[in-house]
Amino acid sequence: MVPPERRTLIADTAIDLVAAVGLRGLTHRAVDTAARLPAGSTSYYFRTRTALIGACYQRLAELDLADLDGLAEPAGGDGPDGDGPPAADREAVATADREAVATALAALLHRWLTTGRARQLARFELSLEAARTPELETDLHRAGLGARVRAAELLGGLGAERPEEAARSLVAWTDGLLYDRLAGALARSGPAPDLTELAAVARRMVDAALA
Repeated sequence: MVPPERRTLIADTAIDLVAAVGLRGLTHRAVDTAARLPAGSTSYYFRTRTALIGACYQRLAELDLADLDGLAEPAGGDGPDGDGPPAADREAVATADREAVATALAALLHRWLTTGRARQLARFELSLEAARTPELETDLHRAGLGARVRAAELLGGLGAERPEEAARSLVAWTDGLLYDRLAGALARSGPAPDLTELAAVARRMVDAALA
C-alpha cells in the first residue's frame, strides 16, 4: 500500500516533469531526483512506467475535482413551505445562480491558464499518451468521468434538461479553450489571460450549455 503522502509527492513530481520536459523525460530515476527521494523509491511504489502514468491520471483527477468543488453553489433556497423561493423570485434566483457559476468558472479558467498552467499542459500530454496506449485508456476514462459527473450535477442544479449532455459540451468547450490558450498556434503570441474576458466567455459557455 502506497503511503498517501509519498504517493502524492511522486505523482505531483511526475506531473511537473511531464509539463516541463514532456513524456520523454518521465522516468523513475528522474522522478526520484526531482522529488529528492532515495534512488529506487518511485519504482518501488510504481513498478512500471504505465503504473506511474496511471498515478498521474489519478492525481490530476483529484486536483480537478477539488477545483470543481470550489465552483459556486446555487444561491436558491427553500421558501417558507419548503417548495423553493416564491414564483416571482425564481427567475431572479436562477439568473443569480447562473452568473455565480459563470464567475467562478472564469476564475478557475484564469487559474488554470496562469498559476495552474503546468498541470493542464501535463494533462494534455498524458491524454495523448493514453490515446496511443490501450493499457492507459481505463485510467484516463476514470479520470475524465469524475469531472463530467460533477459538471452534470452543477448544470442540473441550474435547470439543465439534459445535464449529462450539457456537461459533455461544457467540458469540451473548456478543454478547447485551455488547449487554444496553452498550446495552440497563438499560445505564445496571444494576449495574457484576462479575467474580464474569461468571465464573458464563461457566461456564453454556461448559457449555451443550458440552452
